[in-house]
Amino acid sequence: MTALWDYLRRSRQAVEAAGLHKVTLTKASPLVSLTDQGAVTGHLQINLHWTMRQADLVQQRGGLLRPGLFRPTQPQVSTRPMVNVDLDLACMYELADGSRGVVQPLGNLLGDLQRPPYIKISGDDRYGAPSGETMYINLDKRDSFKRLLVFVYIYDGTPAFDRTHAVVTLFPYVGPRIEVALDERAPQARSCAVVMIENKDGNLTVRREVRYVYGFQAELDRLYGFGMQWQRGYKTPQGTPE
Repeated sequence: MTALWDYLRRSRQAVEAAGLHKVTLTKASPLVSLTDQGAVTGHLQINLHWTMRQADLVQQRGGLLRPGLFRPTQPQVSTRPMVNVDLDLACMYELADGSRGVVQPLGNLLGDLQRPPYIKISGDDRYGAPSGETMYINLDKRDSFKRLLVFVYIYDGTPAFDRTHAVVTLFPYVGPRIEVALDERAPQARSCAVVMIENKDGNLTVRREVRYVYGFQAELDRLYGFGMQWQRGYKTPQGTPE
């Protein structure tokens, strides 16, 4: 019985250690190879999660020291008003056969895992819910991919990348998760290229981008040369893409 409990304890410790194991892509260390990690099968899950930053507090000194009174100065606290932010997760793709496109909530372009582009987004989180937004990539079809640009954009509303804590996390079928924080202040940006997934000579890599632009998909397209035509898309008030 003691041996059994020791085995279960070691197994639990191994699971907990694996759960904590992650790779964080930074400017200094922007690249990881999924091939080298043996993580090139199954579904690659990509999750976007964000929360609003706490409003900045600005203390303004005021008041006068009256004769005979020793009173601490009462600060006047002001805050920036909260804004509505709707971050969307999306992916531009270029397949090995030359076909190109985008998977995103706008236009109901939710993709397909079993047919090209072998990418699918689960839905649209408009409020920063704990589950966030999730995209899946079928790596069993990795030979069909040339490059995939995972990006985040602010649908309508006020540009507010500087007022959100946003993290994109990649969960391979095996191996450590990969985290990319959108932690640079870009108050006027509306879109951010997060990672580029590329298949070069059978080596599947993930490279941190975190490049902010002031426009939307068309500007990211010009930056990365996908060569697609774009038009404005909208959502219904209930969040259903149109």
